[in-house]
Amino acid sequence: MPTASVTPAATPDQPWLVADIGGTNARFGLVAHPGAPVDRVRRLAVTDHAGPGEAIQAYLAGLIAEGGPAVRPVAAALAVATPVTGDAVAFTNSPWRFSARALAAQQGWRALQVLNDFEALALSLPRLGPGQRWTPAGWPAPAGPPERALAVVGPGTGLGVGAVLPTAAGWVAVPGEGGHVTLAAADDEEAALLAWVRQRHAHVSAERLLSGLGLPLLHQAVAALVGQSVAERTAAEILQAGLAAPDAGGDVLCARTLDHFCALLGGVAGNAVLTLGARGGLYIGGGIVPRLGEAFARSRFRERLIGKGRYRAYLESVPVALITDTLAALAGASLALEQAQG
Repeated sequence: MPTASVTPAATPDQPWLVADIGGTNARFGLVAHPGAPVDRVRRLAVTDHAGPGEAIQAYLAGLIAEGGPAVRPVAAALAVATPVTGDAVAFTNSPWRFSARALAAQQGWRALQVLNDFEALALSLPRLGPGQRWTPAGWPAPAGPPERALAVVGPGTGLGVGAVLPTAAGWVAVPGEGGHVTLAAADDEEAALLAWVRQRHAHVSAERLLSGLGLPLLHQAVAALVGQSVAERTAAEILQAGLAAPDAGGDVLCARTLDHFCALLGGVAGNAVLTLGARGGLYIGGGIVPRLGEAFARSRFRERLIGKGRYRAYLESVPVALITDTLAALAGASLALEQAQG
């Protein structure tokens, strides 16, 4: 899946702008010079702005309002939660759309890189340190510089899948749309859940259930499976009630929904590792899993990750880590722009 580019980047005399734009939130930051860390990061709600151009202007104006100097970036890299197939970019889970060429001209940028958000996240993986990731106790953790392919799976508003491969020229990202593969059942109960969902959706993709958009539907399916009719809850409500103790507002159906979520996600993640040959490590991104904390460690995720029959031994040694650095994709976007200079 190609990255959209607008003119080769020149060595900047002013900062670059980098962004990680999802279906719900857009994070923006500045990079003072190639190799510098991302700074002055702010998060804006997608629904508060008509498009990325308006959000960028709001971000820059906000920095001035906070007492900072006026900033005029000369180049930008945007990591977007949608396939990037050319100049026209339309988001999968938000109404935003734009032309890369038109946006670069509007903003006065010398260069613009537009890449899939999981391409950017994948580019950040080889440089992630211990303080930017977490591995549950007893699971194999990344150790030392990675030398083999790495995969990343991330349930957020949608479900992203990506990878990064070592080559003679350095690490190369492999973006894809693995979140839209057909979701498979591993037991009779999951088969019944998917059968219920198929009555409402002709294609049940992994993202259909394993995302912020999908959790409410999974909750409804779990309720139907036990013969209950429940009011629709948001993903945030399901997470809160599913993780809480019974005497603190906890809900059994929400807890069961999160159990199925983790198990199904483990199956999808194991498929990604097998497909990509990602023996170097599996990373979990997105905004949902970090909120599960130790409940994720106790879940069926790892058993389903490695439970691939004759390939169980192949998967047992694969390191697993949750990405705890919410700015990782911004660093990956910065690296993409840096590499584009040649």
